Amino acid sequence: MLNLAHFAGAIVLGAVVILASAKFGGWLAALVAMPLAYAGWCWWLVASRVYEITTERIKVTTGLVNKHTDDLELYRVKDTVLEEPVLLRLAGAGNIVLTTSDTTTPSLVLEGITGAKELREELRKHIEACRDRKRTRLTELE
Repeated sequence: MLNLAHFAGAIVLGAVVILASAKFGGWLAALVAMPLAYAGWCWWLVASRVYEITTERIKVTTGLVNKHTDDLELYRVKDTVLEEPVLLRLAGAGNIVLTTSDTTTPSLVLEGITGAKELREELRKHIEACRDRKRTRLTELE
């Protein structure tokens, strides 16, 4: 669902290239590989992203060739927001947006999470438990 727009664009562009090759010459048909490669690249980017959520932290690993792993301690989360775009909602998924006090990751979006509503509630419980264990509280200055 996260790549639906990319896939639709690749299909439309591929169809345009095929129609153009029929009119202007068959050599243009070789260009149909470009939108297909782009759609495959977008799918691979999403498929290679891994979220590991524990009771203490969230690890996000991204990258195809060069991997990058970022850790976020749960006690640093200030706010959670649940986003449910219509296409994700149809698939029973959603996005969880975390606002944090972490300097390297001030905002983290967990995209396309199945059961996002339930996971957000679980995260809230673990965030509070982490804060209690570490004896940390957020203070807001105005």
